Amino acid sequence: MPHGTLDRTPPPFFRQGASAATKLAFFAALSLLLMVADARLQFARPLRAALAVALLPLERALAVPVEMAGRGGEYLRGLARARADEHAARAALAAQSARLAALEQQAADNRRLRALLALGPALAVPATPAEVLYEAADPYSRKIVLDRGSAQGIAAGAPVIDERGVLGQVTRVYALTSEVTLLADKDAAIPVLNARTQQRAAAFGGGPGGTLELRFTSANADVRTGDLLQTSGLDGVYPPGLAVASVAGVERRAESGFARITLAPAAPPDGVRFVLVLAPLATQLPPRPEPAADGGSAGDRGAKGTRRIRGAASAGAAPGAGTP
Repeated sequence: MPHGTLDRTPPPFFRQGASAATKLAFFAALSLLLMVADARLQFARPLRAALAVALLPLERALAVPVEMAGRGGEYLRGLARARADEHAARAALAAQSARLAALEQQAADNRRLRALLALGPALAVPATPAEVLYEAADPYSRKIVLDRGSAQGIAAGAPVIDERGVLGQVTRVYALTSEVTLLADKDAAIPVLNARTQQRAAAFGGGPGGTLELRFTSANADVRTGDLLQTSGLDGVYPPGLAVASVAGVERRAESGFARITLAPAAPPDGVRFVLVLAPLATQLPPRPEPAADGGSAGDRGAKGTRRIRGAASAGAAPGAGTP
């Protein structure tokens, strides 16, 4: 048989080597032996230490993505918590600001109400407290509407004041509401008295910026900036002594016989909420005596004739004396 045709491969038993079960048993026994030897003799400790040192950079490099993912997730969660806390803080701040504004408004209202209550006993006329509902929508007038009307005893022509001074006068009365024309209205007028000089004049509304004007005052009148003008009480409407305005400016013109005097109202109507409605002063005056009827008795006519005769005799005896 030629040499090329001979099969030189080893038999299958020697070609395959040990079986898998044999290998498993061998390596398991070896592992158990090494673990027992390491537990007893600690011969693998230097090897483990060297491996730990050698593998530390690789461990750190492999842990970087995990740490970055964890930190990124924690950052996003913290950012969401921070935004939620910011929204909650803003809502709480807005609520506190609203409560603070309400408290400040209540404190201001309390101060004004206390001032009005303290003003009530000093007035010699009956007063009815009222609250301002709204300001009239007419752009060419200055009027406000109160929550008191004829059902509460409000009468037309009643003066309206607050703790600072006169605001205006009731011009229209309804069942449950009433309309007040302010002193700043162009059709408003009020007689005033200069507290310093006791000089009487008339103040009119309609000035620029809600100011008043003191009209028909001579150019040489004793009026100074800062003079306080009060109600005189002679009109039968306003009680005397109420603050109306103060002199803001005096302009004397040589070519005119009157001075231009601007007044700042003592009680600006902006922001007013509570007022006092006073009874007109005319309602507090005694009634006028009724005139005698034309058909009087003969005795009355005789008495009147006797008085006329006596008056004529007196006039003849004393020239220039007035007839009673």
